[in-house]
Amino acid sequence: MKLIDRPIWQALTVHHQQVDHLHLRQIFADDPLRGERLSSQGADLFLDYSKQRITDETLGLLMRLARECGLSEHIEGMFNGDKINATEQRAVLHVALRATPDERITVDGVDVIPQVQAVLNHMADFSDAIRSGARRGHTGQPIRNIINIGIGGSDLGPEMAYEALRHYSRRDMIFRFISNVDGTDFEEMTHDLNPEETLFIVCSKSFTTLETLTNAHAARAWSLRTLRDKRSVQRHFVAVSTNAEGVAEFGIDPANMFAFWDWVGGRYSMESAVGLSTMLAVGPARFRAMLAGFHAMDLHFRNTPFERNLPVLMGLLAVWNNNFLGAHTVAVLPYDYYLKRFPAYLQQLTMESNGKHVTLDGERVGTQTGPIYWGEPGTNGQHSFYQLIHQGTRLVPCDFIGFSQQLNPLGYQHDMLMANLFAQSEALAFGKTIAQAQAEGSSPALAAHRSFEGNRPSNTILAERLTPETLGQLVALYEHSVFTQGVIWGIDSFDQWGVELGKALAQRITPELESHDEPELTHDSSTNALIRRYRRTRTSQ
Repeated sequence: MKLIDRPIWQALTVHHQQVDHLHLRQIFADDPLRGERLSSQGADLFLDYSKQRITDETLGLLMRLARECGLSEHIEGMFNGDKINATEQRAVLHVALRATPDERITVDGVDVIPQVQAVLNHMADFSDAIRSGARRGHTGQPIRNIINIGIGGSDLGPEMAYEALRHYSRRDMIFRFISNVDGTDFEEMTHDLNPEETLFIVCSKSFTTLETLTNAHAARAWSLRTLRDKRSVQRHFVAVSTNAEGVAEFGIDPANMFAFWDWVGGRYSMESAVGLSTMLAVGPARFRAMLAGFHAMDLHFRNTPFERNLPVLMGLLAVWNNNFLGAHTVAVLPYDYYLKRFPAYLQQLTMESNGKHVTLDGERVGTQTGPIYWGEPGTNGQHSFYQLIHQGTRLVPCDFIGFSQQLNPLGYQHDMLMANLFAQSEALAFGKTIAQAQAEGSSPALAAHRSFEGNRPSNTILAERLTPETLGQLVALYEHSVFTQGVIWGIDSFDQWGVELGKALAQRITPELESHDEPELTHDSSTNALIRRYRRTRTSQ
């Protein structure tokens, strides 16, 4: 049965029509304890969802929707290693990457936990050797610069984690990330570095990813221009891959290849060997602390009743806002500058996972699926796009993220930062009426401009401190929220066929751009004209 034909979906549709006129001002006035009731704790994260446009009946219907869509069974299927990535016939076991060594999770009858722990130990030994100076470059210089070469999940996750945990990182080392095939990215990341002190981590599961291998070969050439000896590649390059033959052909010692598995999707891989740069930055102990944070949220998701389950609550509220309130986007607003790359990381996690138009059965979904995620750290965004969130014509649900303790105390500035977080969520919910604006002294003509409709929904996520543990919990919270939404919509949240067509066409067009002879073009008239114009106007290389 299609989702929109389910009786529970029809009940939610009728319920939305009954409550759509309600304003958060009235809802809070009728329930003085709402702010305390509609909140929950998961591991070290506190979620206040009282400013969502819901009633107790809404919550009850959403919980019923989750149960009727088999969310509990899907959760157990993931943790048990079932092949829930149906279109690729793969298990989805990023949860195994952060499981404890004494757990047992099997894929095709094989317990994968010993494999995971072996790779973690390999990473730890390598990280300790680099950080201590025991492992040096080809000329005997210590490694001071780490450059991660990847794309998608092999870039966004490690870069986000490094920025988020920069407070805990080695400040005498430089960490940079190259993903874009645009030569400017490579140039800007390497122009001030000494190849004798630089280590490249090439992240490509297949070791055939076009953008990553293009940049890896550029890095190899850059390094050899100084080091000259091809044997130096073994001291300045390592790989995160499963293709030992390709890694060896490149010149990397297969002993310096860190493995991961088909049951780890790229956007869910930051705690695998893809996180080697993170471990090099913060050390093995803090990396394992981050894994423990992931695991704590995994246990919360698996074992906590839906009514108090943070990922389930956030996932169901996202469905409500998207499918019933008509919100097309979600703004993620971390009030901690270290999380400046977190919204960008979530863009891939959420939109690559749930940007799907067909169900697991291959039928059209029949309703909107993944919303657009975006955002910037506070308070920067307040002087940029908050105008539209407060007074624009589009409904933009917001996730505010804050911490009680500042990692870099500076006078009263953290209190000011958090005051802005709390004020923005309050203003979005309750707004300001024209009468209130006039009472403050605005003229009747100006009062309309100074009024705020309010009734804009938001979540607030609070933790005591941004630590490796809380970062792991925060990422896992959104991972499982995305999974919850995908289960409701009946889609495969773990494939990404949508990225293939453009890549295939690019491989066809590249030789047409590089050809010295005029190629015969068989694209549409627009693409043909653009290719011809580019060939006429490009600078000779």
